[in-house]
Amino acid sequence: MKTNIKELLEAVKTGDISVDDALLAIKKEPFDDIGYAKVDHHRAVRQGMPEVIYGAGKTADQIIGIAENMKSNDQKTILITRLSEESAHRIEEVFELDYHKEAKIGIIGSIPEFGGLGKIVVATGGTSDIPVAEEAALTAEVHGNEVIRLYDVGVAGLHRLLSHLDEIMSASVVIAIAGMEGALASVIGGLVDCPVIAVPTSVGYGASFEGLSALLSMLNSCAAGVSVVNIDNGFGAGYLASMINHMEVKK
Repeated sequence: MKTNIKELLEAVKTGDISVDDALLAIKKEPFDDIGYAKVDHHRAVRQGMPEVIYGAGKTADQIIGIAENMKSNDQKTILITRLSEESAHRIEEVFELDYHKEAKIGIIGSIPEFGGLGKIVVATGGTSDIPVAEEAALTAEVHGNEVIRLYDVGVAGLHRLLSHLDEIMSASVVIAIAGMEGALASVIGGLVDCPVIAVPTSVGYGASFEGLSALLSMLNSCAAGVSVVNIDNGFGAGYLASMINHMEVKK
């Protein structure tokens, strides 16, 4: 994935920007201190992907202030996670916001063109896992990935998953999202030749301990190539999948 610094250096090479202007751009403060937040504008330089706003615990006005600062520093697309419907309505008074209530995701700006090594598959054990899956899928799409959604393909009816073998076996990354006993990740991990990111969800009856059972099952997966993020952490899975899908050879 090309970072802003790479693009800047390429522009110097082609003569589209002067050395002095490039130096000035690099010298700019890496973050803006707006009192209640320090907005990290160099995250895209360091990691290849810009800062994301975590909406839970922030007021709508704080989110608006952070988003305004990002926009003023030329961030084209802003992702807001764990965004309440109430805050979304307030933000819509200031920005054109694409709000996904089920996933609690807000997007300011347009989704970038898809790129990367291939496609990311997001699969869920059941319909109840879809809110976490949508957080993962939308996070991946905002970061420039084509996503295939395979929902309600859990082990209680394994034939449902096996009917999608072409999609999962051609993916560059698979995100397997499940509650209950969390077996979906192990099944998929035994079928594919790409990384599998397992996301345990808090879906399940009492002995699931709000996702702890699924988390421990996924951590103890006998299928190699399965990594695990925290309970209900769709964002973390989508972000990591995007990083894998945009890996470059470092010389």
